[in-house]
Formats: sequence, C-alpha cells, structure tokens
Amino acid sequence: MLERTDNPPLDRLGSALRYLCAVLPMLFFGVILAVVAARDSNRLVPALVDVGLGVLGLVLMHWRRRLPWPIAMATALLTVFSTTATGPAQVAYVSLGTHRRWRQFGSVAVVSWLCLVVRSSWYDVNQATLVSVLTGTAVLGGLTVFSLYLRGRRDLAVSRHEAALTAERAQEQRIEQAKLAERAKIAQEMHDVLAHRISLLSMLAGGLAYRKDLRAEEARRTALAIQESAHQSLNELRTVLGTLRADGALEAPQPTLAQLDALFDEVRSAGQQVEVDDTIDDRDLLPTQTGRHAYRIVQEALTNARKHAPGSRVTAALGGRPGDGLRIRVSNPAPPGAVAGPGGRLGLVGLAERTRLAGGTISHGVQDGRFVLDARLPWEGCAL
Repeated sequence: MLERTDNPPLDRLGSALRYLCAVLPMLFFGVILAVVAARDSNRLVPALVDVGLGVLGLVLMHWRRRLPWPIAMATALLTVFSTTATGPAQVAYVSLGTHRRWRQFGSVAVVSWLCLVVRSSWYDVNQATLVSVLTGTAVLGGLTVFSLYLRGRRDLAVSRHEAALTAERAQEQRIEQAKLAERAKIAQEMHDVLAHRISLLSMLAGGLAYRKDLRAEEARRTALAIQESAHQSLNELRTVLGTLRADGALEAPQPTLAQLDALFDEVRSAGQQVEVDDTIDDRDLLPTQTGRHAYRIVQEALTNARKHAPGSRVTAALGGRPGDGLRIRVSNPAPPGAVAGPGGRLGLVGLAERTRLAGGTISHGVQDGRFVLDARLPWEGCAL
C-alpha cells in the first residue's frame, strides 16, 4: 500500500535544478558586489561577508527537506545581512510551501517580507527603497503561488498513483476470486461424476461377490470394467485435489462434449455465426471430465466472441484422439481498438485455472487480425 509522504524522493536532476535556482541569484548579486568593491575598497569586507553568508545559506539547503521550517527561517534571516543568500532563501521557502504546513509557511512568509523591508531600508529610505520593497513583495508572492502549484501537482500525482494501485489491487482480487470460483465450480461438477463411478464400482463388485453363475470370461470382463472405472475415477480425483468447496450446494449434472452440438445450435438460433470443424477420433472414449472442460472452453470462447466481436463469424476447430490429447481452437475477428469492459477477461482467467488443474495448456491473443483461443487437454490412451 502506498504511503503518503511530505518528502518524496528527488532524482539527481531535480536536486541539481534546485541548486541551480539558488546559485543564479547568488551569481547576479555577487557580480554587483564585485563591481561595487572594485570601485570602493571600503566595501570589500562587507562584500566578502555577504558572499560568505550566501555560501552558508547554500550549505543549509542540504537539510531543507529534513528540516523545512528551521532551514527556511534561517535562510530568510540571512537575507537581512546578505543579498547573495536570497537564492537559497527562495528555494528553501518554496520547499517549505510544497509541504503546505500553513502556520509554518505563513510565519516564514511574514519573516521573509520583514527581512526584505529591513534589507531595503538598511542604508536609507527613499524612492529606490519603495521600488525594492514592491519588487521583492511581488517576487515573494510569485514564489508563494508557485510553491502551492507544485504541491497541487504533487498531490495530483500521488492521488493518481493511489487510484492506479487501488484499481490494480481490485483487478487482482477479481482474478483471484475468479480462480477460486472456478475451482469450486469444478469440485461441484465432479461430485456427480464421482458419485456415479463409485456407485458403478459398488454394483460391479457386488455382482462379482454374489453371483456364482458367472463364467470365467464374464468375470474377467467385469473385473476389467472395475479396473477401468477405478482408473478414470482416480484421474478425475487428481483434477480436484487441492480445491476447496465454497459451500455444500450441489449442481445438476454438467454438460460434456456430447452437448456441444446442442450448444452450437443454441447460439446459431440466437444469431451467432459459427463454423465447426470437428475431427475428434473415438470421441466415445473421451473421459467425462475432459469433455466437460472442453464444453466450458468452447462455451466461454463463444461468449467472448459475442461480447467483443458481435456479428462476426466464429470458427471452432476440435481434434484429437486417445494418447494424443484434445485440442480446441476457437477464433474470431478482433475489431481494432476493442477493449475489455469491467470484469473483462475474467472468464479467460477461469478457463486458464480450469485448464491448469486439468493438466492442460491454454493460450489466447490476437493473430493476423483474429482473436485466437487455443487449448490443449490431456487424453490418455486406453488400457488394453
């Protein structure tokens, strides 16, 4: 979580610019002092004192961010005795203003103006004194506005950064919730299948235990059926190990690959254009869990196409055989500039989690102007 701070770090360029802003007025007044000292040797010592105090103010600037009020006050007081300290005092004043500590900022503003008046009337009070005071007051006011402007820009940047972090955290939470929801959905879907297989195992085992009229070949076929059913049950259990049920509610039996034709007919009747290329071999041997995952992947791909490319023609290609795995490739035109809305792509996040738990892989992206979803699911070869 982002922490608000009154002292955001400065890079080297930013720090160098601030010292440059302090040095330029020092050079300006230093040249004037040098010219005056060259004309009048009695002004040499005051000029050296003036420059020395200006250098002291430049050194004090190093601590202006750690001690903004004391440094701003100290450099302001230096301007009573030193014109070259004006640059460091102005930078320290702006630095204090960006912290927006109103009482401290106001007190330094008053002291800075009083120091200006004292410095301008040090030797005499005349028309030049009035011009100097008015000019200095205008500069002080401009520095005040500028410091508050900088603080406003900094607050805006921090607010935007916080908003971006908040949006990022919200998106991460939505993605995590989508993963958890998908895991819970898979666990719920598997309940009916596992219950079916376990009851089938119980029935087959009961037949072996109580029927004494079975021939050797029949007993062998029954034992093989038990073995195959147990093997498929273990495969399905591996898929859901580690997932947690959100609650104890059970859903109705979930669709599998056998219901894909009905899904295609349904979306076509609703107006979606779908071309299907189905080259799956021995589809009757496809495990129930794999067929269910395939159905969900195709269903989500069609949903995405309707949301992000309405009216476009969707191509769905399915292929595979036992031992080689099952491949699903669904594509549709990708309109330029199309972006996901609120919660967009969360369906794909759920599919990625489902596919990962199934031991498969999934990828999606734009290829040659088409959005392509490509998934591969494991399909073990049949035991002989």
